Amino acid sequence: MTGIEVTTPWERISAHWSTRAWLRTAHLVTGVPIALLGTMAISALVTASVLLVWTVVVPVIALLLFFWVVRLLTLVQRSRFAAFLDVDILPVPRRPLSMNPFRRLFQEARTRSTWRRLSYHLLTPLISGFGAVSVVGAWAGGLVTAGLAVRYWAMEESWRSVAFVLASGSLLVAGPWVARGFAALDVIAAEALLGPSLSDQLVQRVETLRESRAEVVDAADAERRRIERDLHDGTQQRLVSLAMNLGMARANLTDLPEPAREVIVQAHEEAKQALKELRDFVRGLHPAVLNDQGLDAALSGLAARAPFPVRLSVHIPERVSPTIEAVAFFVVSEALTNITKHAGASGAEVTVDRLGDRLHVAVGDDGHGGADPERGTGLRGLSRRVGSVDGILYVDSPLGGPTTIRVELPCA
Repeated sequence: MTGIEVTTPWERISAHWSTRAWLRTAHLVTGVPIALLGTMAISALVTASVLLVWTVVVPVIALLLFFWVVRLLTLVQRSRFAAFLDVDILPVPRRPLSMNPFRRLFQEARTRSTWRRLSYHLLTPLISGFGAVSVVGAWAGGLVTAGLAVRYWAMEESWRSVAFVLASGSLLVAGPWVARGFAALDVIAAEALLGPSLSDQLVQRVETLRESRAEVVDAADAERRRIERDLHDGTQQRLVSLAMNLGMARANLTDLPEPAREVIVQAHEEAKQALKELRDFVRGLHPAVLNDQGLDAALSGLAARAPFPVRLSVHIPERVSPTIEAVAFFVVSEALTNITKHAGASGAEVTVDRLGDRLHVAVGDDGHGGADPERGTGLRGLSRRVGSVDGILYVDSPLGGPTTIRVELPCA
């Protein structure tokens, strides 16, 4: 019958003293010298930093070595678990440390995982010590009592021989169970203190999701640029050619009947209108000037095409990523469109500045105000687009105006 594993009594008995039992024993025994050496090194470094605190330099070096020893012991302990128990203790995600020794000490000291690892290194002498003594005592006691049983059997003291045989068998049977129990306790302590905590796992998960979202946003932006190129180089050129041909026909074929001329005129006007709408669509999708000349030139084009005066100020020492440029352009474009449709403004002001690793975009107008992201689909779309790159959107639009939209975008 499939799905049923049949084992003989001998297989069950031999499995009790299998290789895994000896590996657990080796794990506990090797943990003792590692724990003792680690505890001695940690104690010596802490003592040196306390006794020689007045020298300033020695405590700093001692504490840096202290944190280095903690990391080294963690690597050794992880290797021990992997070698003997086939248990993989996941590492805690680490952020880059500063080269400044004082700042590095501060970073290490405020990292909770450092103190969790230290707790394990201070606890493991107890687990490994008691475990090694218990397991070695069980194995050694079983062998010693077995030897005494043979001795008393040879001396024809049967009752003592039988007693030592029972004692030897009990100890040899208990040895693997003791090893399993202390090894399981050591694994629980190591996974809780050496591995990532729940908050560490959540932080790592959030970081992974952030990276995945950034990849999706970059891919979508690249796809928009590809569509813009295809429309600009393909469809738009065909419409230009069609409009030119219809314009030539309209100018030259003057002897056609009036109904035919009306059809050509109408077709020519429709072609020009379709070309204008396509150009507006392509420009709003991802203008080519944004890739070629950057955000300043692209925003200058937006300001020039606005039906009201727009004062533009752009201060960007170096270009930001294409995705952030595209989001900033979209913010200004959507804001100017909303001003045109709803604000009734006589003018607008656009300011773009880069301060550190943040790009600040502000669009203000002197319209009648009352803009609310909860009621306007344009502002909701703007908020979603800004949020897709971990940006922040602020809207200040009291009734009666003026309205100011501020956006902060990460450049790093």
